[in-house]
Amino acid sequence: MDINGFLTALQDTPLATAILEGDNLFPWIETTHVLAVVTVVGTISIIDLRLIGVAAHTKSVQRLMRQLLPLTWSAFSIALLAGLLMFSSKAVKYAANVPFRIKMLLLLAAGINMIIFHFVTYRTVDAWDEGRTPTAARVAGFLSLSLWIVVIIFGRWIGFTIV
Repeated sequence: MDINGFLTALQDTPLATAILEGDNLFPWIETTHVLAVVTVVGTISIIDLRLIGVAAHTKSVQRLMRQLLPLTWSAFSIALLAGLLMFSSKAVKYAANVPFRIKMLLLLAAGINMIIFHFVTYRTVDAWDEGRTPTAARVAGFLSLSLWIVVIIFGRWIGFTIV
């Protein structure tokens, strides 16, 4: 089965059809997705702003991450599930949509940035947590914040281009 066959089969499932044809299901799922994304971006922004040196100067990065990342990951899981449900309702159209594709690439870039930060820069956090944030961590925070802002822009753009 090719990708279009898979996408067509996905959007022809009873659940995807119910989401597409129902009066209330899609708006509820979309609202859940938006609220979860706001939570993800909000919690990540607190950490990113601390890394950049703009906010939360008195709190250690480790403390912020311990407090916020469980909420971030929970909200991300909800956003992912809701996003997949919305995607299933018009899988063929979403897959061909340029803003959707760009959003997915930006999410991938944000994930790669996070992985590099956690496995490279964060490994030395004990040395800089209470002091000056190193350039690599500031760049990671700025890049993360920038990527999430653009993810939101393209996510919003999708709603204006899918008919």
